[in-house]
Amino acid sequence: MNLPALQRVAVIGNGIIGHGVAQVFAAAGKRVTLIGRDPASLDRAKDRIGESLAQFVGHGLVEAAEVPRILARVETTVRLEDAAGAQFVIEAVTEDLALKRKIFGQLDRLCPPPAVLGSSSGQPASALVDEVRHRQRVIATHFWYPPQLLPLVEICAGPETDPAVTAWVCDAVRQAGKAPAVIDREIPGFIGNRLQFAMLREAWALWASGAASAEAIDTVVRNSFGRRIGITGPLESADVGGLYTMYHFGASLMPHLDRDPLPADAVRKLVEDGANGLANGRGVYDWRERDGKALVAARMEELFRWLKADKAAKG
Repeated sequence: MNLPALQRVAVIGNGIIGHGVAQVFAAAGKRVTLIGRDPASLDRAKDRIGESLAQFVGHGLVEAAEVPRILARVETTVRLEDAAGAQFVIEAVTEDLALKRKIFGQLDRLCPPPAVLGSSSGQPASALVDEVRHRQRVIATHFWYPPQLLPLVEICAGPETDPAVTAWVCDAVRQAGKAPAVIDREIPGFIGNRLQFAMLREAWALWASGAASAEAIDTVVRNSFGRRIGITGPLESADVGGLYTMYHFGASLMPHLDRDPLPADAVRKLVEDGANGLANGRGVYDWRERDGKALVAARMEELFRWLKADKAAKG
């Protein structure tokens, strides 16, 4: 495919991922069309972008004078037809596979090649193309939440995706300040979610079995490998620690790790009883007795600290 220079991005969906993706590209100087279901939700999305940019200004990552210009690059609409003319269209709607397939079919007709059609969800490209004729330009572009703060974008081509599209998308997200990671073949959950849920399965299993309290489990992670993992990933850490030692310890430990195909029964019972974690105060923790707002704010501050470190490293 002969792919054009990126000037305009269309984002389909204005929720927690969509408005963040819109901010990313608008801050990178691209015109963005943010497409949502109704004007009120789009107004809220623009407000959230403005609030986020104010935080970026407060952390010295964006000049205050630049905020109006960034916001002016984001136009909102309820018409999917307004995606036409964008070189890069990114789907960011709710996790409803039938809806996603319908949208990709519509986009395939509205946005002729060489426009690239990406999905920011964790769905593989091959799951989205049932109604698509020009499948060579469909690709998974999995932004991590919150996309304006986390650098990773997992890029995964489908079996019919043109290799030139993968290279073009990597370049597009890199120019927007993101760190693309290419996945060489489609796998459920891609890389990040598989690693995240492997740890979560073990953490839930340890808590459910009574081996340790939730507080002890989270304390162990925060105060051990959690501090290293931002510098050395798991494979780097194993090599640094000594592959011989890590292999043999793994051989003795892995048979004891949880291998249940479903989350722990104790977690299932919580969910069936209506628990939804911080959102309604009940989860593994009793959030009515903890300051969840302060915890989330501290996590946001840490993400901003990393962003400032990234910016300093780039000079």
